[in-house]
Amino acid sequence: MRYCTLLVLMSLLGGRVAMAQTNINYSKIWMEHAPKVPELNIPSDVNQWEQDRAKIRAQLWKLLGDLPPRPKVPEVKTLSREDRGDYILEKFEFDNGAGATVPGYLFLPKNVTGKSPAILYEHWHGGTYPVGKEEVFFKAHTPQDPGPAFVKRGYVLLAIDSYCFGERNGKGPSGASYDKAGGEMSAAKFQLWYGRSLWGMIVRDDQMALDYLLSRPEVDTNNVGVTGMSMGSTRAWWLMALDDRIKTSVNVACFTRYQNLLEQDGLSAHGIYFFVPGMLQHFDVEAVICSLAPRPALFMTGDRDPTSPVDGVRVLETKAKQVYALYGKENNFESIVYPGMPHQYRPDMWEKTLSWMDAHLKAQK
Repeated sequence: MRYCTLLVLMSLLGGRVAMAQTNINYSKIWMEHAPKVPELNIPSDVNQWEQDRAKIRAQLWKLLGDLPPRPKVPEVKTLSREDRGDYILEKFEFDNGAGATVPGYLFLPKNVTGKSPAILYEHWHGGTYPVGKEEVFFKAHTPQDPGPAFVKRGYVLLAIDSYCFGERNGKGPSGASYDKAGGEMSAAKFQLWYGRSLWGMIVRDDQMALDYLLSRPEVDTNNVGVTGMSMGSTRAWWLMALDDRIKTSVNVACFTRYQNLLEQDGLSAHGIYFFVPGMLQHFDVEAVICSLAPRPALFMTGDRDPTSPVDGVRVLETKAKQVYALYGKENNFESIVYPGMPHQYRPDMWEKTLSWMDAHLKAQK
């Protein structure tokens, strides 16, 4: 009887302790005892900003880790070439020089005279590890299949499997016994042991994919854009920030400022791939976003999206607009916040994506 009473008391006390703990903002406590994040100060002179941007980019590459050097152009093996009526579809793969084979698709328009603008399509995360690049064939979150939709509009389009996705699912350092989230966690741990981040290796693969896309004779190398949703969005704006060969980007969701994510207990909204060691010792995401300027960039975010706290979106907008203004290119930066919308890609947003790419990649043709 006494034992049962003790168990009941312990259960009640445990519940009260748990209720009390839920009222404590542990993120705030951790942040208060962490080093202060340096403010990104935007100069009034564009030449000074470009010097600052060069330092930011150098620091970003350093933060991504000790990445293996990449070849100037990947050695690509074309696995198949198929006429699909409206377009040609090639399946290919390349060795990334770091122990992984990267498979991808290349969509080529038919009956085109001259070179075509191109899109690097970055697939999302969403826990859909077996899908990866296959997203280009599905209405996963867009009202049209993205690959066929873009190529029918006259674009060359390329998409690859990111680490742990699609054909690379179950091919991490722990093998097939750890696929999906387990494989992603193993891959992240492996990279950290070798002084680099999983995110750095993802960006490196995307840059190799861009290298291959630009090497194709069908591509107008002056008119190449990048787009994606969620993890695909983050891949898109990171790549554009680090590589001037990208002319424009459309980024849906994951317009995320890290400090605001922390303040709102949002760390669990992003997978392990997302985190760059040491970044907040130097700057927050505004440093990356400002590095896109003065090239055109569109961001579309729901104000109920837990991955992108809207107060952080407003900070990013303010900083980016200051930098774009230095170039007199304020209209090249657009951020749309959709009221009442969660982590979503609506049909009207898809139409906005298509019209944005047409305006910025076809206008000079």
